[in-house]
Amino acid sequence: MRQYQFLLKEKGITQSMSRKENCLDNAIIENFFGTLKSEFFFLKKFNLIQQLKKEIKQYIYYYNYQRIKSNLNKMSPIQYRTHFYNN
Repeated sequence: MRQYQFLLKEKGITQSMSRKENCLDNAIIENFFGTLKSEFFFLKKFNLIQQLKKEIKQYIYYYNYQRIKSNLNKMSPIQYRTHFYNN
């Protein structure tokens, strides 16, 4: 949409898009948002946007530092990256 692209450019925002017809470019973030929605968002009710923002930040911390993933050798993403870079 040209108006949207113009507005982004006017605000100094760089638009990020995947390559044409390549859904795999976005697979990792789409997986994260699916997990966020199923483990967090759909299970709660939020009365204030500030409450939602605060709890999303807490969930992201949990996801990165505490939530273990079987495909990361049963480590959290932070533990896995630390282990990977130390070896």
